[in-house]
Amino acid sequence: MSIAATPKGERRRQALVEAAADLILEGGIDAVRHRAVATRAGLPLASTTYYFESLDHLVACAVDYNSERELDAMRERVRDIEPLPRSLEGTADLIVELLIGPRDCDGGIDRERLISRYERCVATARYPELRDVQVRMREQIDHLLTDLLERCCRSVRPREVRRLVAVVDGAVLGGLGELDPDPRSLARGILLDVVETVAPPVED
Repeated sequence: MSIAATPKGERRRQALVEAAADLILEGGIDAVRHRAVATRAGLPLASTTYYFESLDHLVACAVDYNSERELDAMRERVRDIEPLPRSLEGTADLIVELLIGPRDCDGGIDRERLISRYERCVATARYPELRDVQVRMREQIDHLLTDLLERCCRSVRPREVRRLVAVVDGAVLGGLGELDPDPRSLARGILLDVVETVAPPVED
């Protein structure tokens, strides 16, 4: 039987994963240390090595947890989209909403979550354990974006969907590096130039 197979073990292991996931959002992968995770979870230091094979294993589980949180939010956004024909501008707005997220109450973006997402992409090169997580997330995002475009009554070209994601990724990375970033507006402006080519309206 797995060491985390008991209800108590599962609860403790999950608490450690969530603690590590929150630390990643706050300070990046380097913030995940055995003591920091145990302290955040309110568990003994030894629990981090008892429930996980290594620190890298814990990091991979935490990244997977954060990825699923993001995907759940994206799925909810797509479910709320009513299927109907939309203009180029309306479609671009929905793509930005899906891939970057809604504006906060101050009209800004969840900067820390975006930074964490792109740090995760870069970290995949250093942490082989993260590659499977990243591939799964990319596949899910492609499916969700395809669903969104179909709900906008657009002809989806699966091989081209990745271009839209790459456009938004580039805009976010560029925007986050600026003093006063507005990656949503930057991404939207570029999308207006490519959406019609990648996903033209369905012909009647």
